[in-house]
Parts: sequence; structure tokens; C-alpha cells
Amino acid sequence: MYYYQHHIGDYRRDTSHLTLLEHGAYRQLLDLYYISEKPLDANALRLVCARDADEIKAVEQILSEFFVLQNGKYYHKRCEDEIARYHNKSNKAKESAKIRWNKNNNLQDAKALQTDTERNANHKPLTNNHKPNKYTPPIPAELLTEWMQHRKKKPVTERVIKTIEIEANKLGWSLQQAIECSCANSWQGFKAEWVNKNQSNKNDKSSVVNAAFGNLLKQYEANEKDITNESITF
Repeated sequence: MYYYQHHIGDYRRDTSHLTLLEHGAYRQLLDLYYISEKPLDANALRLVCARDADEIKAVEQILSEFFVLQNGKYYHKRCEDEIARYHNKSNKAKESAKIRWNKNNNLQDAKALQTDTERNANHKPLTNNHKPNKYTPPIPAELLTEWMQHRKKKPVTERVIKTIEIEANKLGWSLQQAIECSCANSWQGFKAEWVNKNQSNKNDKSSVVNAAFGNLLKQYEANEKDITNESITF
């Protein structure tokens, strides 16, 4: 995790006795714990760049006072609680996105089944063996949710994804890169030529600006030449 809340009141209450060097060592160790999301080991001294004797002593003092050594690992209760809370929140967000996706899929399946039933009114109903499998695109749930908003809830089928993969391959992109580009440009789909066209438009604008600047520069040089000729006339 690359973000955590720093409770200043709690921190100052527990660390008011520390020296400035010990404060720096403690904050470095906390950052290392959060970014790795795991207890610290014997590499802590090296990873926080403790070099001279005073720095090493400060790190060892902080580890001894604020961390608990178990099986060669240094544990910190506050860090463990914050990391667990972060993962719990992240899992709930993923589950919520999955539920929304399944709900939209179920609605689309229901409409499709109703249409098929009306079209085949004289045929035997589908058995469980004929029910279509739900398709989940191989991209993160959060990205899929964002893209569905741009698609205005149009269904994302396997055929749609395969078409986008073909277009992405033309640019040497992955499927996820193509979908992220679609979201950034509010596209409902994706084509390689759209990316090339955007790049071409940027180049055209750059050419126009460069041409205008060149014309201004020529005009300025011409004016400078006229002023110079006038100044040497007696």
C-alpha cells in the first residue's frame, strides 16, 4: 500500500521522548512496513539506509521499543491493523463491483432469454445444459465498471473483447491498455486507427503552431532589418 493515515496525536504521544535521528528512523521503518505490507526482517537496516554507528543504533532502538520480534520478524501492531483494514476495504470494493457486473449481466441475459422465448414459442424450452455461460472480461473489476459507464451499459461479450484485442495487437498493446485508453477518451469501443488519428491531430496542431511561429519570426527579422537600414541613413 502506498498511502496510510498518520495520526499526529497518537504518534506524538508515543514518541515525544525520541531524538530527531530516532524520529527519522521510526518513520523510515513505518514506510517500509506499509509499502511492503509485511513484517520487517534482518534487511531492515540496509533497506532504510542506516550507515554509521549512530544511525544503526537509532534503528535498533526503535525496533526494540516499538516492534515485537517473532520468528526473526519484527511486527508492529498498528501497521498490521491498518494493512488488514486496507485489504478488507479493497476486497469489499471488488465484491461490490462484481455484484454490479453480475446484476447487469443477469439483466441482459433475462432480456435475451425473453426475446429467444418469444421467437421460439413453438419450440421446446431450453434445458439447463443449454444455458449460456456468463462471460467475464479478463480485466480488473474497477476498470470494467468504469468502462461500462462509458458504454452506457452495453453488454461486453467475448466477441467484443476479441475484436478489441485484435485492434490492440496492431499497436503492440495489451487488452487492459486498450480499455484504459477507451476510458480516458470516453470511447465505447476501441480501434487502432482512433489512436493513430488522435496522434495525427496532435502532430497537425504542432505543425500549425510551428508554422505560425516561423511566420512571426520572419516578420520580426524583416522589421529589424528595416530599422537597421533607417538608422544608418544620414
